[in-house]
Amino acid sequence: MRMTDITISALHAAYQAGMPIEEVLRTCREHLIAADDPGIFIHLVSQADIDAAVAALGPFDPLAKPLWGIPFAVKDNIDVAGMPTTAACPDFAYVPAEDAPVVARLKAAGAIVVGKTNLDQFATGLVGVRTPYPVPRNVLDPSLVPGGSSSGSAVATARGIVSFALGTDTAGSGRVPAALNGIVGLKPSLGALSTRGVVPACRTLDCVSVFATTVDDAWRVFEIAAAYDRADPYSRNRPARAAPTANTPVIGIPSPQSIRFFGDNVQQAAFDSAVAGIAAHGLTVRDIDFGPLYDVAGMLYDGAWVAERLAAIKDFADGHETALHPVTAKIILGARSLTAVDAFNGLYRLKALKRLAEALLEGIDMLVVPTIPTLYTLKDLEADPIGPNSRLGTYTNFANLMDLCGLAVPFGSRADGRPFGVTLLGRGGADHMLAEFGAKLLGETGRAKAGPPSVASAESDDIEFVVVGAHLSGMPLNKELTALGASFVRKSLTAPIYRLYALPTKPVEKPGLVRDGNGGGTAIETEVWRLAPAGFGRFVASIPSPLGIGTITLEDRSEVKGFLVEPYAIEGAEEISQFGGWRAYVARMR
Repeated sequence: MRMTDITISALHAAYQAGMPIEEVLRTCREHLIAADDPGIFIHLVSQADIDAAVAALGPFDPLAKPLWGIPFAVKDNIDVAGMPTTAACPDFAYVPAEDAPVVARLKAAGAIVVGKTNLDQFATGLVGVRTPYPVPRNVLDPSLVPGGSSSGSAVATARGIVSFALGTDTAGSGRVPAALNGIVGLKPSLGALSTRGVVPACRTLDCVSVFATTVDDAWRVFEIAAAYDRADPYSRNRPARAAPTANTPVIGIPSPQSIRFFGDNVQQAAFDSAVAGIAAHGLTVRDIDFGPLYDVAGMLYDGAWVAERLAAIKDFADGHETALHPVTAKIILGARSLTAVDAFNGLYRLKALKRLAEALLEGIDMLVVPTIPTLYTLKDLEADPIGPNSRLGTYTNFANLMDLCGLAVPFGSRADGRPFGVTLLGRGGADHMLAEFGAKLLGETGRAKAGPPSVASAESDDIEFVVVGAHLSGMPLNKELTALGASFVRKSLTAPIYRLYALPTKPVEKPGLVRDGNGGGTAIETEVWRLAPAGFGRFVASIPSPLGIGTITLEDRSEVKGFLVEPYAIEGAEEISQFGGWRAYVARMR
């Protein structure tokens, strides 16, 4: 069996069915060989080290290790213990003794690092060509720039070499390369993921980003990686799992007078089509004057924040100026002429511009923008290494300065067959809302609609099914699921509209879940499993009264089939909703 789909759920289904992890890693290596692209990785993990990491995983256990056996790559400005961190500058290289906390959390969850990826040097650029190493090739159109600065991470993900990859995003480095390679790019709220162990670009604005081929995968990785880090002065306590969106969000888009495509009518037509598709979801779409946001974006490479880039590498640059890429040096070393007065004036101007922009965004829940305003080729960058890069940041540069979170999603192809994508932007802390809506835009699986053959696969006919009691992992009846070939998908909670009761069933105790028709209730712990249609039919046929199958609303407002109980059965039964789930109730009773 060869894996063409290496999303997290697909790999875990394969592992559940008995596929050796070595087979999956062999497939990833084959995808790397087939790419024939020496620019993707700066450092590859040795086979001996991968074997050791696999051996340390233990038996397949997606509950204890929700990323068990999932291969991933790390941008080479993020520390991985024992591997060189270069930031695409060989003379800068050092070997850290510890993982960056974000990498450590993913490894603890069972993910396997396969290598460190290429980037625009010191994460300065949106094009992906400012590197002393070979330039990674755009997966969908080799004539186009791959996008940066997280070029290697995006290409490795789009090629199916890894299931996901870490990038960084200060000016759009987690979004622009996602759009150019037809994948998902999640830029978290500032501070949600620790940036300790990351070579700074602008410390006040940096964040670690996630590339994946589905919104679901990007969100799973984000949930695991997100954590408050007391040792990181820029870490913020921003829980990944927010309350479900209560109302239909109001969408803001650039007004016809302010939208910018730099003469690219094909890109404009693609965005107009995307907006029409979004409006078809029944959402309210409002035009916004983006002028103040463009002014904010212009601040990122002006004054204070260019000086901040210099501050990050000043000691190194003072003694190794010739080691810098010529374009990188021109940008960063230009800050040597700036003064503290210039920096403060920049901060004052930003504060004023943000006040104007915030007024325009009142009543808007989410912005939808083209991730990039137009496309640029490698030849364009040879002719002008600065201008195209600046224009690629039109809809990305302002996000971190405005404390916005973002999710770049592919949206098919332009009329000329080249890639097109949009970015959803929300206020800091609204990551969950973006993921929820982004998954809807891409369909129920959140799968990228564009991408290379190596990561494409037919949609599965399998049926997802929610369990709340004796069929949970480790419970007495879970074997009924596994005997039918069911595979674990994820833990979840119901929406807070259910009540749970202990039923007097024998010989196996079971709970009964009912929806509170009066609008009350609480969130109940569940597990989502996946069954082939034939197995699902056999399973449903075996369910005894008073239990039955209904539609359960989960905390993310998705609806999945699962166990419910007939109302008559809870008369006189003990309500156990206060325990939050069957597992906690059973543990308390013991």
